[in-house]
Amino acid sequence: MTARPNGNSGSDVLGGTETRISWEGQAAPHESVSSLSFTLSEGTRFSLDNAKLTLLTGEDHMTRTKVDARFSSEGQTVTVSIGGEVEPGAYYRVELYGVEFPAAGGNLTVEGTASFADGSRQELSDLPSIKVTAVSPADQLARYLEGQDWVKAWNSNKFLKLFFNPPLLVTSFPVVMNGFFLAVGIVAVAFPLAIPVGLALSFMRMSRFRVPRAIAAAYVNVVRGTPVFLQIYIAFFGLPLAGVEIPSFPLGVLVLGMNSGAYLCEIFRAGIQSINKGQFEASRSLGMSRAQTMLFVIIPQTIQRVLPTMTSEFILLYKDTSLLAAVGVMEVVMYAKTIVAATGSITPYIVAACFYLVFTLPLAKLVGIFEARLAGNNAGSAKKRARKLKSAARQ
Repeated sequence: MTARPNGNSGSDVLGGTETRISWEGQAAPHESVSSLSFTLSEGTRFSLDNAKLTLLTGEDHMTRTKVDARFSSEGQTVTVSIGGEVEPGAYYRVELYGVEFPAAGGNLTVEGTASFADGSRQELSDLPSIKVTAVSPADQLARYLEGQDWVKAWNSNKFLKLFFNPPLLVTSFPVVMNGFFLAVGIVAVAFPLAIPVGLALSFMRMSRFRVPRAIAAAYVNVVRGTPVFLQIYIAFFGLPLAGVEIPSFPLGVLVLGMNSGAYLCEIFRAGIQSINKGQFEASRSLGMSRAQTMLFVIIPQTIQRVLPTMTSEFILLYKDTSLLAAVGVMEVVMYAKTIVAATGSITPYIVAACFYLVFTLPLAKLVGIFEARLAGNNAGSAKKRARKLKSAARQ
């Protein structure tokens, strides 16, 4: 019992994809088979169209003999009924087309039974199982698309096939999605790390003491003045040379978080300095310390003002995760790059771009909403102040 390979290469038998199974067997010298039955594994689909029986007789089993063979099915069982009397000891070959094994794959068995002219029956023992390779829904859809005329016409154009191959687009999607989840995970950890770093650096930049101001200024100028790509290379290749071994994920989080912290430092500093100095004086007059003033009065207003800019920085940080592909971190671009290297098509990069857009476009829209709301609040405050001035002037 064998199955015809139906993969693009090799000897794999893929689930969820049509193939052909064949059974071959020889009767004993005194046996004449009248019918053969085969029970396929549950979930296997098949067709009786083009099914055939080949009968070889003679001493050397090289004589093809025509017989009246009728195929029928009941449930998962296919029966071949042979009309007339067949020469004992013949060689039989049954071929069944349109067979589609379950997509989940596995070692699938076929049970068989032979009935003889004398009325006896015998199970066909020792039939080998068929190793079926599991196929994902995306692969099934891709194979379906490959057979469509419009896809064939589309891919006949080299430019369209290179940049937007529909079957490859479908198969690339779940693979690149793994990188998308990793990139989101990196940002979800790196950005919360960058916020306190940026806030601490902004306080140091505004400190009355020269040393913390100099340290923060040096850090911010170096980080913002050098490419993040270079910083990633120094961290991933320099630290191991120094004997410091850090796994790729936490190291990537650390590098991106510290880089983003330098930019958030300037964002927070600008936000704090935009608060009217009168609020500092009013808080001190109420007996609040400098730390209490910052914590309860200044920082809440600062966060509200810099929220749109922070969201923009979050978007930039997410896009910067693509640079980690250069050091082997399996994020969006790295997964896409692997598929491109195997297929020679740019389509996986288009899929990667879609994953970035799905994440960044809603956030960009959110930034616009924040900015509009902030502008509305400022305009409302200005109008209230103008009304108060007019009222005071009338009195």
